[in-house]
Amino acid sequence: MISEWYSLVLSVLAVWAVVFSVYVVSERRSPASTVSWVLTLGFLPVVGFAVYYVLGPRRFDRKRRRRVRAQEVVKKSMAAAPDESEQEEQGRAGFLIAMNNGAIGPSAHPRPAELKLFFSGEELYADLVEQIGEAKCHINMEYYIWEVDKIGTRIRDALVASAARGVAVRLHLDGVGSAKANRRFWRPLTAAGGKVVHFNRLAMRRRTGNFRTHRKIVVIDGIIGYSGGMNVTDMHSEEFSGAKCWRDTHMRLRGSAARGLQMVFNEGWYDSTQEILEGVRFFPALPPAQSGESCVQVVSSGPDENRNAIHKLFSTAVFASARRVYLTSPYFVPDPTFYDALSSAAIRGADVRVLVPRKNDLKVIGAASRSYYPGLLAAGVRIFEYGPQMVHAKTLIVDDLLAVVGTANADNRSFRLNFEVVVASYEETVCDALVDAFEKDLEKASEVTAETLAAYSCIRKIGQSFARLVSPLL
Repeated sequence: MISEWYSLVLSVLAVWAVVFSVYVVSERRSPASTVSWVLTLGFLPVVGFAVYYVLGPRRFDRKRRRRVRAQEVVKKSMAAAPDESEQEEQGRAGFLIAMNNGAIGPSAHPRPAELKLFFSGEELYADLVEQIGEAKCHINMEYYIWEVDKIGTRIRDALVASAARGVAVRLHLDGVGSAKANRRFWRPLTAAGGKVVHFNRLAMRRRTGNFRTHRKIVVIDGIIGYSGGMNVTDMHSEEFSGAKCWRDTHMRLRGSAARGLQMVFNEGWYDSTQEILEGVRFFPALPPAQSGESCVQVVSSGPDENRNAIHKLFSTAVFASARRVYLTSPYFVPDPTFYDALSSAAIRGADVRVLVPRKNDLKVIGAASRSYYPGLLAAGVRIFEYGPQMVHAKTLIVDDLLAVVGTANADNRSFRLNFEVVVASYEETVCDALVDAFEKDLEKASEVTAETLAAYSCIRKIGQSFARLVSPLL
């Protein structure tokens, strides 16, 4: 009797494995993804199905279709938006890289803007509070992390004051990164007329830890925009975190280029609220470019599309580099394409330097990063570890042509699993400013050498190898 039940169970499991193998294979995912799901569903039928239900591609596709609808709505709302400021020049290599790899709407053309770079939270938060206080029409903000701390409260209170005098305030916050900022914290703002929406909260009806908005976007009156690596948290403030304050980079745009950030915000806002933000209030007509303004482009990407625009921008730019590549990324877990781009650039003779934290706040990512060091060093890439502070800036400088500041790390999560946005500048002066900041950061960093790698213990190397196995998910 037991043997009959045993045979029946084996038969059911065999049929299960065959049926779901055919089902998964028919979806035509990447070979690695397909094999992983087949093994998971075949050897762990109950647990595997639960994992597939939570994280599987079908659920992911439903979310993707919803975001595509949001993109279409926002593009239609942009059709009649006045714009007198489009740049005529379209011959720059960097612009062509971004345009041909997924930039859409107002981002499909370079736009003029007066740029200001921020290398500390003190500067950024003071400037942001000042601009919030001067807002006349609206303030749109999208953040991954908004902490319930002194900086979070300070900026919230500035928004409350603006909302109280009639400015429309909209906050779009990630449901995981900003989970601590609850209704009680936002009550003063909502009472003043502001709107606060959390994107993709972790709940039974939204069961995935992926599909996060990692963006940091502020748009004020359609003409001032902010983006970069800094969230709203004391961790970026030397005033409140002292020597433990994270080193980061942010950017302010003033001018037509802010339209790109507005469009990216509007897309996410419509996805969460079904509210269309359109018209001259959000996309005011601006004059043509003025002298002293930079040629910039807003490039966004996310799991809602297969173009992976930011990944292609980074990889293609590095492949095309001739003289130098300076990359800063707190979470550095390059996929094969970006790894090859860095390696081949160094082999060609370009000065390729990568700056990462010495002590990462996410230990598994720090371990995975170091597993890539030997091959990169062998190709001629120079790697520097910044510390003891955590470096959280996400910047890329290629030759004197392309300077990128944004929210995207050099890892698979930023390139493919999260919603990200970067600002690409095609002006030598901006490249020079970021190079100066990069070189100052090197003064607080130590270079990784072959001797450094040899000093790693055997256990540490094994841990790095295991961390690398899960690098596609990091």
